[in-house]
Amino acid sequence: MTQVSQIPNRIIIRNVRLFDGIADSAAENVDVLIEGPHVVGVSTSPVAGGDSENVREVDGAGRFLMPGLTDAHVHLMGNANDMFDLMQGPTGAIYGNTIAEAKNMLLRGFTTVRDMGGDTAPVKSLIDRGVFEGPRIFPSQAMISQTSGHADFAFVYDVPEEFGGKPSRGEEIHFTRVADGVPRVLAAVREQLRMGATQIKLTLGGGAASMYDPLNTLQYTPDEITAAVQAATDYGTYVATHVYTPAGIARALDAGVRSIEHGHLADEATVRRIGEKEVWLSMQPFAEEDHHYPDPARAAKNSEICQGTVQVYEWAKKHGVKTAWGTDLLLEPKAAARQSEMAARLSEFYTNAEALKMLTSGNAALFSMAGERNTYQEGRLGVIAEGAWADMILVDGDPLTDLSVIADPETNFPLIIKNGQLIKDAL
Repeated sequence: MTQVSQIPNRIIIRNVRLFDGIADSAAENVDVLIEGPHVVGVSTSPVAGGDSENVREVDGAGRFLMPGLTDAHVHLMGNANDMFDLMQGPTGAIYGNTIAEAKNMLLRGFTTVRDMGGDTAPVKSLIDRGVFEGPRIFPSQAMISQTSGHADFAFVYDVPEEFGGKPSRGEEIHFTRVADGVPRVLAAVREQLRMGATQIKLTLGGGAASMYDPLNTLQYTPDEITAAVQAATDYGTYVATHVYTPAGIARALDAGVRSIEHGHLADEATVRRIGEKEVWLSMQPFAEEDHHYPDPARAAKNSEICQGTVQVYEWAKKHGVKTAWGTDLLLEPKAAARQSEMAARLSEFYTNAEALKMLTSGNAALFSMAGERNTYQEGRLGVIAEGAWADMILVDGDPLTDLSVIADPETNFPLIIKNGQLIKDAL
């Protein structure tokens, strides 16, 4: 009987300029050895090839090698479908679009993402099993909202469940969950954890995409938020909150929230307090053209949010706030590719080295707060080092000199590797 070789496939990437996700500069003339899904060697001396039948050698030819990009605030389901798709489209098409966008995101070089609202745990499972291609996903499952809150997608004349109404379409497809009062909030949090959430997403204030709530509204009482935090903490993970204003952020911090999503309308004292409490600020470098709202009210809210971007980034740097990067593109599938442009836009606020670290190891540090809910603990994320997951991009160009090269992944990323597998090989 012929014995099947147990030696895993190997990839050797030779002669690259290596940005490892941590250092401020790139190391020259580096070889990287990948065995199975992990990096097992990083060396400035040539690494041995071993069994030639199990080795794929890639000549990097002095190109720039970096960890795969990460995005701390995506909506795979919401980014792949517009409002009509979600509210009236066939459920199968919604998931089909989501799976297709997951592959597109991976081909843009995003190998790990944190999904902040949508039924993506099943998609994550299929990707992790190798059935479909896509990034590693940290799913939040449904966004949890109060009635009339940011994630209440019911129509204005729908009767709330509290008064005998039925769940909205958004709740039926697990995109949102409306819950009022401590008992229902506890149930909603536990429901998302049961469905595979690695962290919990609450909406604590108004937003541009929502129809009913001005930006200055306070959503959820302190008791409701504290209950959600307790339920998440009991499960070994944390709560992240959609919130823009100082009052909303203060309420979140008082309740023990660990990640502030957005925060664009914060004042300096609030940003300083976020840093003092060592809470993450998960920001997005919003520009008005990132989202298009046909009605004047939502367009005005979008404009107000965007005007706060520059100042909040400056305060975050000044006060040493742990800042993550994300996109929060939503309900406009044709704009999905803007993800890469928004990553490159970080150079307007940070040095290129700071931006690249945020896009790789920085976001990965936020993801790790999922604790035991993190299913990717068998390797490090966001770095190229021994023992790390083999998720990386070969780049034509030098992002440390010109970050704009990452805005055009189709042209400038000839090689994309995720989990030790060649996802794209255009060399």
